[in-house]
Amino acid sequence: MRLGSFCISGTGGRCVAVRSSRGKEAGEFPGEPRRNDAELAAEEEKSRRSGGGLVIGEERDETGSLVGLSFVPPSSYDSDEIISSEVKLSGRMQEVIDAGGTEEKKIKVVYNIVFVTAEAAPYSKTGGLGDVCGSLPIVLAARGHRVMVFSPRYLSGTAADKNFADAVDLECNAKINCFGGAHEVAFFHEYRKGVDWVFVDHPSFHRPGNPYGDSYGAYGDNQFRFTLLCYAACEAPLVLPLGGFTYGENCLFLVNDWHASLVPVLLAAKYRPYGVYKDARSVLVIHNLAHQGVEAAITYQNLGLPTKWYGALEWVFPNWARTHALDTGEAVNFLKGAIVTADRILTVSQGYSWEITTIEGGYGLHELLSSRKYVLNGITNGIDTVEWDPTKDEYIASPYSVTDLSGKARCKIALQKELGLPVLPDCPLIGFIGRLSYQKGIDLICSAMAELMADDVQFVMLGSGDQRYEDWMKAAESTYKEKFRGWVGFNVPISHRITAGCDILLMPSRFEPCGLNQLYAMRYGTVPVVHATGGLRDTVENFKPFAQQGHGEGTGWAFSPLTKESMLEALGTAIRTYREDKDSWEGLVKRGMAKDYSWEKAAVQYEQVFEWAFSDPPFVK
Repeated sequence: MRLGSFCISGTGGRCVAVRSSRGKEAGEFPGEPRRNDAELAAEEEKSRRSGGGLVIGEERDETGSLVGLSFVPPSSYDSDEIISSEVKLSGRMQEVIDAGGTEEKKIKVVYNIVFVTAEAAPYSKTGGLGDVCGSLPIVLAARGHRVMVFSPRYLSGTAADKNFADAVDLECNAKINCFGGAHEVAFFHEYRKGVDWVFVDHPSFHRPGNPYGDSYGAYGDNQFRFTLLCYAACEAPLVLPLGGFTYGENCLFLVNDWHASLVPVLLAAKYRPYGVYKDARSVLVIHNLAHQGVEAAITYQNLGLPTKWYGALEWVFPNWARTHALDTGEAVNFLKGAIVTADRILTVSQGYSWEITTIEGGYGLHELLSSRKYVLNGITNGIDTVEWDPTKDEYIASPYSVTDLSGKARCKIALQKELGLPVLPDCPLIGFIGRLSYQKGIDLICSAMAELMADDVQFVMLGSGDQRYEDWMKAAESTYKEKFRGWVGFNVPISHRITAGCDILLMPSRFEPCGLNQLYAMRYGTVPVVHATGGLRDTVENFKPFAQQGHGEGTGWAFSPLTKESMLEALGTAIRTYREDKDSWEGLVKRGMAKDYSWEKAAVQYEQVFEWAFSDPPFVK
């Protein structure tokens, strides 16, 4: 077989390469001049190198009739590969490569993937959810999948609105029936880094504040706003001609947290009964089980779902959680609906996948999650290794690497100068970056600060959140003028400089589904001291100085139980190691920097879960 090629123009300024696969004896298309082997080989090499778009391979029977097509990213071709697979135009595209004419074949399944999320960096971000949905899709697209990220088009009247400046109106509006009326939504689109970024537009997403609330608290209509998101996400693959053709029905929906949790319910209750999305699958990704989208039971009648599906979302609070004697505790729980109806369930670390099945970590859903343990897995988040790269970071004072750490010492001095701390290169500098909340263990830091400041150390904090903790940070800076600095708010350049300039990063979180700051810290040679929970326990290996024939192993300290005494003991050990055993400390730094926490590693594990999702029939009530 030989591969011929020609090019057709696509929409949005993209070119789709189309390659035809034909038998040698079949000759060229009628009317096309016959070309010799050298001409065919030269044209194929030119087409292969041009890249871009999708490759369409034909499969013909012995009579020359067309029996199938295969859509394959051109990057997966090699000059001696022959595409011989028959694939239904279903969004699950199978590539079978005959390597060098041998009988051994390599099979790769690629999918039409739709991320549904309340936030995706750099367009919108309040935490780890935005980071994940801004990075993982790009890596999956690079691995050959067709990927759409679907989220709201937030406009707050601030400089952040410029993030959506390159997204264009597709002029393909839809009407969604819920909450007592038909609500028209628009779709905006940007094609960037191989991913279709699609934003649903509605006036409810245009307001000051963050995606979920403002200074007065959470928005009262969040259930309405995210119900719109879910309905629109189910419609988008069917109606939006992205790159010239729609994603179609046979998609894999990755729904993130409670905001997107109605998607699996809608697929099961409103689409599959009518023959739509009958081969689609959904994977629920739980980033933080503490947030479940619980609302009064009366909300159900506004969701546009059949009455018989109420049980999927039904939630009853225990007696102790009810507000008064006549309170029946009846409610609806969006996240519960997804746990019941999704084909697979993922958490953002292996440790967290176990924790949410326990009474302590399950937030009332532990029994339900335990009953679905056979489809529950954990995959540790990756990090953006381009943005977080100490060898090229534009925000830090001096680049450095695992083979040359001299720049890290310069980063520490620059940070001390910037924050007005005494420049003491040998003084242990401890940092904290994160939300000032009870979950992050800020109360432990507050209670331990007096004892910690009695030692010869410096401490830097960056974050915002609970007002009482913000006020405490300001007071602590006044009390410990030569040792403590607190930055209320969040600043990306400062977060990079603290990560690079500190010696130790402290993370005493009560629970942490994955955590990213400890991963950034290790990549920058900053040793983490963390509470042994969730993703922190999975990613930070306890230091063992006498392992490996005395060379040591481990990347930091994970303490337990979560007490002030336990935290201070771990910090004390880290400080003594820094001062008294420079060789061991350098080993800790270099082992952390050598760890692979890229999204490539996580993406391979996601692909395995995708395969499992399609191995079983979809949810049908």
